[in-house]
Amino acid sequence: MKVIKTIALGTAALTMSISSAFAGETFESVRGKGFVQCGVSTGIPGFSLADSKGEWTGIDVDLCKGIAAAVFGDATKFKMTPLTTQQRFTALQSGEIDVLTRNTTATLTRDTTVGLISAGVNYYDSQGVMVKKDLGVSSAKELDGAAICVQPGTTTELNLADWFRAQNIQFNPVVINNPEEAMRSFTAERCDGFTTDKSGLASMRATQGNPDDFVILPEDFSKEPLGPMVRQGDEEWFLMVRWVLNAMNEAEEYGIDSKNVDEMLESDNPNIQRILGVSGEMGKGLKIDNKWAYNIIKQVGNYGETFERNLGESTPLKLERGLNATWNNGGLMYGWPIR
Repeated sequence: MKVIKTIALGTAALTMSISSAFAGETFESVRGKGFVQCGVSTGIPGFSLADSKGEWTGIDVDLCKGIAAAVFGDATKFKMTPLTTQQRFTALQSGEIDVLTRNTTATLTRDTTVGLISAGVNYYDSQGVMVKKDLGVSSAKELDGAAICVQPGTTTELNLADWFRAQNIQFNPVVINNPEEAMRSFTAERCDGFTTDKSGLASMRATQGNPDDFVILPEDFSKEPLGPMVRQGDEEWFLMVRWVLNAMNEAEEYGIDSKNVDEMLESDNPNIQRILGVSGEMGKGLKIDNKWAYNIIKQVGNYGETFERNLGESTPLKLERGLNATWNNGGLMYGWPIR
């Protein structure tokens, strides 16, 4: 027990040391090198995915572009680092990336023990399980004794065990390192079901030749507020990332989008004037140009635009806005006031 405690304390100290080494330095480092380095998933359609030309798309990629637009006035000044669930926190702790814009769940433990902190939520999700339609089940409660593919080192793995234990149902975990490999194992019938965030399940289903052969069961195993993370102790950079999210949400609420943003510069609404940098000094506190939010909206779009472009009804995922609608449309997306 003493040895284990010593190792644990040493690991915590190392984490704190790595984190403090980069505390307060990220913003200046990003400006100095001329781009923002974002950590993203290795390939989840709708969230982050590179095509054959190496061009990245997805809602998490758009957030990275938004940060670049705010800092540099140019949404193209970014680079991507694809990371597995096991690599993601180490990459951020070590300074390999500037911000983790990967679909990562905000939790108390992650905010208090790994030297990192959540900067907001860009997708409200829940965990579920997907099965093949021909398995003939309509509820996860019918999966007693089933083999379930799951990724290690995730809240997904813990939530799966918690839910099945609460239901007094037995299951056999099949631990797979990344979602693509897990999906392949699932389709090859190494497991009866595949569990991850429901948005991830929808993404994986959409890549199959016959998406209708797969069913996402109705149960929600957990709450999964997904969003960016930065290193603790780096308040300037934390504020930058948080307010990029808020600007994209505020823009949608006020009806400002990439198509009408120039016209909106003439608006007499004081809230719109502040958002677009027409009045006030809304960039001063962040140490960036007052047109920072204008640049995000013009070059990347508001939150609704990026949702519809990557996840919405016109995409293969066909996800409804649901919880990710604006607060005045029945959802949870609520931009803080830019004033």
